[in-house]
Amino acid sequence: MTNRWWIYQKERFPIFAHGPMVIVFCLAVILFSGLQQDDALPGIARIAGAVISTLILFFQLRVADEFKDFAIDSKYRPHRAVPRGLVSLHELARLAFAGAAIQFLIALSIDIGLIPLLIVVWAYIGLMTKEFFVPEWLIRNPSVYLVSHMLVMPLIAFYVSTFDWLCESRVIPAGLGWLLLLSFCCGLVLELGRKIKVPASERTGVETYSGLWGSNIAVILWTAAVAASVFTYVNAASYISGSALFLSLGATVLVLGLLTAVLFPGKGPQPFRGTEKLIEPSSGLVALMLYLGLGPLQALLG
Repeated sequence: MTNRWWIYQKERFPIFAHGPMVIVFCLAVILFSGLQQDDALPGIARIAGAVISTLILFFQLRVADEFKDFAIDSKYRPHRAVPRGLVSLHELARLAFAGAAIQFLIALSIDIGLIPLLIVVWAYIGLMTKEFFVPEWLIRNPSVYLVSHMLVMPLIAFYVSTFDWLCESRVIPAGLGWLLLLSFCCGLVLELGRKIKVPASERTGVETYSGLWGSNIAVILWTAAVAASVFTYVNAASYISGSALFLSLGATVLVLGLLTAVLFPGKGPQPFRGTEKLIEPSSGLVALMLYLGLGPLQALLG
């Protein structure tokens, strides 16, 4: 297929990669609330609404990145979709606003109380697009930049959770804070993981955390984010299951993170061929396993 939008999604927003993760993420967040109740779990309409709205939110985040990175991409990465003219920023903005209309209609049809929370998420994405109006300061403080951009994850997770408890007129579920912290930590794992490179893979104008802090420190921080994700997962899971199976899953994820960090080549000789590309897929696997363990597996296994 040569359609330019199909090419764009493959390059910049691969739906078949993001889709399963978004589905599992939404199920984990919604079921975390639903599993604490004695009544039926949320219906398919609300789950589908949450998944579609969240997928659009992540696309809007991609569009926000295209806008704020356009100047740098044009200079250092002209092969990317927008600088080379495959699609335009104007076209992407129109799609993002069309997505907002869909999100609004979904919220309106399910529960009007969702709309104010959706607006809060939109507002934060807008601030991210403008780099919180302090772009130069954020560039000089990459750790603050990282944290400020990852705060959108608990915001999205909170919004998704309301598709259960708010729509059912229930109180906020117990332990929701741990779930929000998990979404933040998993966001750190994914963001750090995609921007850690070996020295030979670093490119001028392409900012990476390994380039900013060195690959050894960046991998240590990534490992710490994995450990924090497991810690928050264990605390969140305790509110919906006491089974050792789910604790074992957390331990497995921690071992995966440690093994990935050990295998990642640092300044010394590379122990195994191909391990320099291991950290990004491992990041996705860490997040996927923890979200699966937080709700979907409990619902499936009972």
